[in-house]
Amino acid sequence: MKFTSRYMSVMVVLVTVFAYFAENSFTSWVGNAGFLNGQINVTNLLIVVMCGMGMTMKFSDFRILIRHPRNILLGEIAQFVIMPLAGFLLSLAFSLPPELAVGVILVGCCPGGTASNVITYIARGNVAFSVGMTSVSTLLAPVLTPVLTAFYVGLYTRSQSFGGIEVDSVKMFTDIIKIVIIPVFAGCLFNYFFSRISSRVVNFLPYISCAAICIIIGFVIDANSGRLFEHGFIIILVVILHNLTGYLFGFLAGVLVRMSVPERKALAIEVGMQNSGMATTLASTCFQGLALATVPGAVFSAWHNISGAVVASVMVRYSEGKPAGKDDNA
Repeated sequence: MKFTSRYMSVMVVLVTVFAYFAENSFTSWVGNAGFLNGQINVTNLLIVVMCGMGMTMKFSDFRILIRHPRNILLGEIAQFVIMPLAGFLLSLAFSLPPELAVGVILVGCCPGGTASNVITYIARGNVAFSVGMTSVSTLLAPVLTPVLTAFYVGLYTRSQSFGGIEVDSVKMFTDIIKIVIIPVFAGCLFNYFFSRISSRVVNFLPYISCAAICIIIGFVIDANSGRLFEHGFIIILVVILHNLTGYLFGFLAGVLVRMSVPERKALAIEVGMQNSGMATTLASTCFQGLALATVPGAVFSAWHNISGAVVASVMVRYSEGKPAGKDDNA
């Protein structure tokens, strides 16, 4: 855990640079075809990551819904209002091409990522609150992610007078169930019935998840390297602004509703750090005609691990709040 939280951002950046300059370094053995065609399937990689996430969870993690339903509800409202809206507004502000706008909006409409739990721990935030928000937002994703994506993509294409981009909400719903909900639930069940085995395996899961995310990012960057030079700077800028907007307004939302300092930290990090691996995979399965739609998610994966580490260190250094441990089980 310590190794991946400390060095994952470095590994992701190295993979991104390597994939960009080394042609066919990933597309020759990673893709959407599958093992029988000599490729590692991108969707299956995310399934492995989500199953690993489930194995780190317990059904008791959902007790926070009973203990603090107000905070969880406010956290989910912030999650699914701030980032989708920010993705839409940034796409408008920079007049992004439709396929890039779809990718940015899709990232914003996805639930929080598991990396947020690690970063919250480092930042001395309320880890139980963070895990609760991640769990609930993941369960809400099959409904909210397709609905919000369809709404904002439709709004964007109409406002920019582009031809309509079809968002297959039903397919997105079924894909999220298949690659997120079922693996997470299966991992959670395994942890419940085989806790001894799970406690041993879970020590290796951060390394497996890190490797899987790096492979997904490498594939996306390699597959789109020819067009990244054309849009590379603007993609990076929009992704950075999107991520920082999540941190800022997530924290302000916590202040507005008078959350404790550790809870504000958790909310800011949860809102700012999306499940970008999920966004990348959904873009490749649901928007196959829009190749660049996968890129914002891949860039977001690289960037939010870097920014998360920086934000955590700033929060620890300058915050006057109590350590997370004193409030986690409140």
